[in-house]
Amino acid sequence: MRSEGKPESSGRAAGRVLVIFNPAARSERAERFRDRIQELDPGAVVCPTGGPGHAATLAAEAVKEGFRTVVAAGGDGTINEVVNGLAGSDATLGLLPLGTMNVFAAELGIPGNRLRRCWEIIRAGHVRRIDLARANSHCFVQLAGVGFDAQAVAGVDREAKKTFGPLSYVISAAKVAARHPPQLRIVGDDGTAREGSFVLVGNGRYYGGKLAVFKQAVIDDGKLDVLVFKNLGYLDIIRYIQNIFMGTHLALRDVEYFQTSGLQVDPLSAEDVPFEADGELAGYAPVKFQVSRRSFKVLAPPVASPTARG
Repeated sequence: MRSEGKPESSGRAAGRVLVIFNPAARSERAERFRDRIQELDPGAVVCPTGGPGHAATLAAEAVKEGFRTVVAAGGDGTINEVVNGLAGSDATLGLLPLGTMNVFAAELGIPGNRLRRCWEIIRAGHVRRIDLARANSHCFVQLAGVGFDAQAVAGVDREAKKTFGPLSYVISAAKVAARHPPQLRIVGDDGTAREGSFVLVGNGRYYGGKLAVFKQAVIDDGKLDVLVFKNLGYLDIIRYIQNIFMGTHLALRDVEYFQTSGLQVDPLSAEDVPFEADGELAGYAPVKFQVSRRSFKVLAPPVASPTARG
């Protein structure tokens, strides 16, 4: 099967699957990827990405060409780009989680790095309607963060990510922890104002792997789950991380957890405060979060009920 730099024009595109493939994801397997997809579905069209932002462009072009199923093959960053390209359309997202982090796939019960099983899920055609969240104009499906984790994401270059994988974020986070933390004002849909140094916003439960950080989150309930961390000294960060791994972080007196359908986060300090969406740097505060209930379609294994947790 010949790979293209853009989706194929075809009157039969609606019945075909387009795979948007990030060659950087698990690069040692990149050469074999197209052949494996051809074995699974000779009619599938594979489009490799050419750099940051290209997956979103390819996804938007695929919708215009009439593709109804668009598969993101890579990590959460590739998935996020494809989501932004598909947002507002009736196309359905499929997942081949092959990257460094596969948090969204874990949320949906899709196994990472098991190509044949993931393709079986795509071909089974079971559609889940999930919430689509926005941070300003940037869409996300799993999580977002303002402050500390976004600063860590901003500090990781692509070569370090390919070389060190998840460890690259730890190295960057250690550097960020040495800085003076920002101060943020957080206002939910009830008008209550809170202050903190770091905010996490969840659409699903998981963060940083299969860690249920947002314990009450349901991916199709029309709500965002918010964690506000009040302090960000070295010892505070270690304490937060320890409690997250133990599942006891919600009991900490300097951590606040609430649910909301909308959120405004404003910086109270002078420095630029970045935010990330699905692990990708997406802009700088102030940031307005919104959620559209069950407005995005994804192929995933069936669950017991429409609001069952992924």
